[in-house]
Amino acid sequence: MLKLESVRVFYGNVQALKGISIAVEDHELVALIGGNGAGKSTTLLTISGLTSPRSGEISYRRQRIDHLPPFKILEMGIAHVPEGREIFPELTVLENLEMGAYRSPDEESSQGQKLKEMYGYFPVLEERKKQLGRTLSGGEQQMLAIARGLMSSPKLLLLDEPSLGLAPLVVDRLAEIILQLHEKGLGILLVEQNAQMALGMADRGYVLETGQIVLQGPGRDLLNDENVQKSYLGL
Repeated sequence: MLKLESVRVFYGNVQALKGISIAVEDHELVALIGGNGAGKSTTLLTISGLTSPRSGEISYRRQRIDHLPPFKILEMGIAHVPEGREIFPELTVLENLEMGAYRSPDEESSQGQKLKEMYGYFPVLEERKKQLGRTLSGGEQQMLAIARGLMSSPKLLLLDEPSLGLAPLVVDRLAEIILQLHEKGLGILLVEQNAQMALGMADRGYVLETGQIVLQGPGRDLLNDENVQKSYLGL
C-alpha cells in the first residue's frame, strides 16, 4: 500500500531522516515509535507532502507520490491527522467535519452518511456540533481531528501522537476506536510515544532513532524486545 525507500529529509543542514525504508500493507496497522526528535513526525509530514525528501522514493499503490502536492495525496486516499490536532478553532465542530470532506472522492450526497458514521464513533461530537472548535476539551479536539481526517474517506490514515496530553480514560477510548477502524480494513500508520499502546495494537512496528530505523518486526515481538522495554517502556 505504502512504501518508503531510502528517504532522506533535511531541515537546512540538519538531516532529519537518514535513508529510512518502511512499508504499510493493505489493511495493516503499523506503529512507528521513538523518542523526541527521532524523526517520527517528519516521516508523516513527508508522506503527506508537507515536507519534501531530498532523496529516496515514496510510493502509494505502486505510484510515486513524493513529487505531489498535499491535496493530491489526500485525493489519492491518504489522510494525515497531525500532532497537536490542528483543528480550525473558530469553526464549529460540524464545519470542521465538513472541511474534512472537502476533497473527498465520494459524492456530496454521501456526506450525510459520513457524518452519521463519525457521530457513531464519537457521540460527543454530535452533542457539540454547533460549538466552536476552540471550546472543546483536549480529548474532544483530538476526536474531532481524527473524525475530520476520516471524512475524506481515506484508505490510509496517518495518525501523529493521538494520545499526547490526554487523560488515560480518553486514551483508552481512542485506542478502542483505532482498533475498530483497523478491524474495518483501514490502513493505519500510527506514530506514538506511548509505545505500550501502539505496539500492543500494531500488526508490525518500526523503532526510529535519530532518523534511522534500528528495529522492526511484529508489534508483539517488539513489545517483548529487551531493548524496547528498557528504552521505551521503562521496564
